[in-house]
Amino acid sequence: MIETLKNAFRNKDIRKKILMTLLILLIFRLGCYIPVPGLERSSFESAILGNDFLTLMSGITGNALANGTLFALGIGPYINASIIIELLTVGIPYLERLSKQGEEGRKKITMYTRILTIILAVIQSIGIIVNFAVNTEGAIRADLFFDSVWMAGVYMTIVYTAGACLVMWLGERITDYGVGNGISLIIFVGIISTGGISIWEEIKAVFTDSPSHLLNLGLFVVLAVIIFFVIVYVDLAERKIHVQYAKQVRGTKMYGGQSSDIPMKITGSGVMPLIFAFAIISFPSMIVSLFVPEGNPAHTNLANWFSGSSPYWYGQVIYSVALCLLIFAFAFFYAQIQFNPDDVAKQIQQNGGFIQGIRPGKPTAAYLRKINKRITLFGAIFLTAVAFIPSVMFSWAGQNLVNVFSTTGLLIVVSVALELDKQLQSQIMMKNYKGFLK
Repeated sequence: MIETLKNAFRNKDIRKKILMTLLILLIFRLGCYIPVPGLERSSFESAILGNDFLTLMSGITGNALANGTLFALGIGPYINASIIIELLTVGIPYLERLSKQGEEGRKKITMYTRILTIILAVIQSIGIIVNFAVNTEGAIRADLFFDSVWMAGVYMTIVYTAGACLVMWLGERITDYGVGNGISLIIFVGIISTGGISIWEEIKAVFTDSPSHLLNLGLFVVLAVIIFFVIVYVDLAERKIHVQYAKQVRGTKMYGGQSSDIPMKITGSGVMPLIFAFAIISFPSMIVSLFVPEGNPAHTNLANWFSGSSPYWYGQVIYSVALCLLIFAFAFFYAQIQFNPDDVAKQIQQNGGFIQGIRPGKPTAAYLRKINKRITLFGAIFLTAVAFIPSVMFSWAGQNLVNVFSTTGLLIVVSVALELDKQLQSQIMMKNYKGFLK
């Protein structure tokens, strides 16, 4: 990775793209510290950190959500809109046709994604503001610029929606004029900044509180290196299906006779199963918190039954089992969306290819489906381990470092870093080819 960065900075065009990417990411981080009038930060922060899913989303935004700043929603609405459009593309024929129409179809799908992003941003802003205005006393202040809490809520909804749209625009600018996928890099920077703030707080505690924090910090670094090594090892692992293409004589020329591989990654679904699982398992408590006051027994009972931090053992067991089942379910669901064995088998047969020992057509599709299910099973087991093991291991290194990287954050950081390295290498290679042709 370091060697790739050195080679990238030697090229003038790639260096400009990297500097443009860093500039846009700096603008994003500045927006994460712009306060929004009418919000009591301390009350808002305590309420956010009391919800597991909102804590996860706050970590992705670089603590902007917990601080209630301009970019509090971050890139979350755009990610949700992209996922929804992707799922609808499978079930709605019109969107499926657009996805196959090339550049024009992609532009229309992008427009629909932006519209849905604005709608989701408005809904999320209203939900968060109403929740804290009802259940958190003093979270919304109407004595600054407005005559009522209602007017302050409308103003904050507009500001947060505009902030989400601005983050979406910054991500698209990185994709168009920078290096890598802008949305992924914004999430990456948010997670890294959250981890950096937590580690800096621990370093300061070494000098101001107790030297024992130095041992906690050292243990955390060792455990983090081990976990990152395992994630990188599994993320790069893949099963290659060898495909042989038969020779074809057309006129006086012979075509084919080549071979290729179908790569099937263990973590092909990425972090989406984890994000879906955490969102679903946190949804009941979020709905109850919107309509039921905190002192109500229903609010307390739901927290005890479905909470990773439940004071009762049965609550933690139910939470763990439910989370595991959801991760497995979404891993298989997302794998079916990303990889269609029937389409792959049909494409292989049309191009005159075959898998050695497997007949073309339906037998090939059945073989690919069987391999895909086995790989998805191991991927689901790995994601389940990632969901629980880091929290247990980091808890040994001190409570302040448990939330440095969320369970999904570990996979996101590794995946984005590896993808960025691949894109830099491909751009360096492309520039070298152009220089050679000149």
